[in-house]
Amino acid sequence: MDVNQAIVKTLELIGVDHVFGGSGQVNATMLLSLKRSDKIKTVIVRNEQAASFMACGYAMFSDKLGVCFATGGPGAFNLFSGMAVAYYDSLPILGITGYTSLNNRGKGALNESTGLNRTPDSHKMFSATTKKSYIIEDPDSTCDILEDAINTAFEGRPGPVHIHVPKNITVAEVKNFRQIKLDIKPVLPEGEKIREAANLIADVLRKKEKVLLLIGYGCIRSHAEKELLKLVESFQIPFATTMDAKGILSEDHPLALGVFGTSGDPGAKKYFEEAKLVIAIGNSFAQNATFAFKPDLYKDKTLIHINIDKNEINKVYKADCGIVSDAKAAVSALKEELKKLNPSVFPKKVKKEFWYDVPVEYSGNKIFPGEMVKIISRNLPENAIVMGDAGAHMLWLNCYLHLTKNQRYQNPGSFGPMASHVNGSIGVKCANPDKTVICGCGDGAYLMAGFELLTAVQYDIPVIWVIFNNGEFNVIKKFLINLFGEHAFMQFKNPDYVKYAEACGAQGWRVEKLEDFEPAFKKALSLGKPALIDVVVESEVYPPFSLAKV
Repeated sequence: MDVNQAIVKTLELIGVDHVFGGSGQVNATMLLSLKRSDKIKTVIVRNEQAASFMACGYAMFSDKLGVCFATGGPGAFNLFSGMAVAYYDSLPILGITGYTSLNNRGKGALNESTGLNRTPDSHKMFSATTKKSYIIEDPDSTCDILEDAINTAFEGRPGPVHIHVPKNITVAEVKNFRQIKLDIKPVLPEGEKIREAANLIADVLRKKEKVLLLIGYGCIRSHAEKELLKLVESFQIPFATTMDAKGILSEDHPLALGVFGTSGDPGAKKYFEEAKLVIAIGNSFAQNATFAFKPDLYKDKTLIHINIDKNEINKVYKADCGIVSDAKAAVSALKEELKKLNPSVFPKKVKKEFWYDVPVEYSGNKIFPGEMVKIISRNLPENAIVMGDAGAHMLWLNCYLHLTKNQRYQNPGSFGPMASHVNGSIGVKCANPDKTVICGCGDGAYLMAGFELLTAVQYDIPVIWVIFNNGEFNVIKKFLINLFGEHAFMQFKNPDYVKYAEACGAQGWRVEKLEDFEPAFKKALSLGKPALIDVVVESEVYPPFSLAKV
């Protein structure tokens, strides 16, 4: 068994069933090893950047390791954007790339990236963009490195790792192959901290003051849905979510306030203003969730902050009680401790104000994006996943989707590259074949990477792309106008997306009237094939977005 065969066998043994990568000379034997696997489906992309985004999508709503691979040098460098997304957003990803053979290093070999003699240093770059980067220099260290790398990807706060495989090592024999051991220790809360938090909450409940539960994406990664629901209902605690935890609990729940943040729901914002205590769980206080890091956001409030990463506690706002823990474990422990304290609990009735329910005042000729998103919401299947790429459409989706049937919505995270979800949605579908996956993207984002529609068709991966076509970089235009009173280089031309979809072997629709969108969307849902809907939307309207004082 050679090194690449050992890598593929290890991935099979830990349950990886899809990998995403690009073709190349240095990783040629990796391709041959994957060809012979009957457990792993290999998706070869048009650009390796897409492979890294797909690996992120594969890990995002599953407990599996996302895997992407590329040849050395230029191919490896194309993975960096996805690695950065995984690093920011706590996704367990393994990147595998080729590397120059030992005896050729420093000579300027083809695709060399050793850092020697004016060559770029990919090992330093991957080390700066992952939890850890490795080089396999001895074939008999392969299993040890894989074991350490995969455990590192999952342990504590998850994140990406990377392995360089030098060209001469790829075919070297691994004489000591073994099945690796995964020993992922849960991050459990300290009992004293849980008791401290429970006492703070109980005291506020006894005084009949308002408590708000602010739920972040860490709760999704932790599968804390049932525990959160028990906590909410047992102690009648109203809840809001950050944008990337939208849908974790039904937005129809009597205690649901919607999304809190710069493009959040009015009801969540108003309740936050009145809350005496906020329990932030799995939340890193991102810019969009804090009104651009508003300094006094938590002034005169008691803040309990629960996060799996100790570095997140007090990073943005000083916590009155900081708990380092996996979200699910902390919520369960907190509920049990509160039961012992037996605070007085009264049924709560919150005033709901969702953007979804606000009448739209618009009389233009083109489609109002919010109305189109409402149609998506009304027709969204149970357990569906909606991926919003970077741009105005991300905010329209956040505001006007109403998720009630275990549906999920995911924005591009804090690193937030355009096209990440145009491609990442393919990985999401590979990991969740039984769920409908929809990517809502701008035309600018789609043009960056939409050629991966060919990949979806080739491998029969049924994702639906809904393009918000306004012919411009809408949010950036608004930003420039607000700051400088003018804008520049915001407009661009679009192709005929229907013809493009057909040329790729997919079905496409162009929608110019709102009443035509629902039939096209329903047809796309029924196909079970990759599909693209080009929707001509109004450019002179902007989603709700506020940096105003709270």
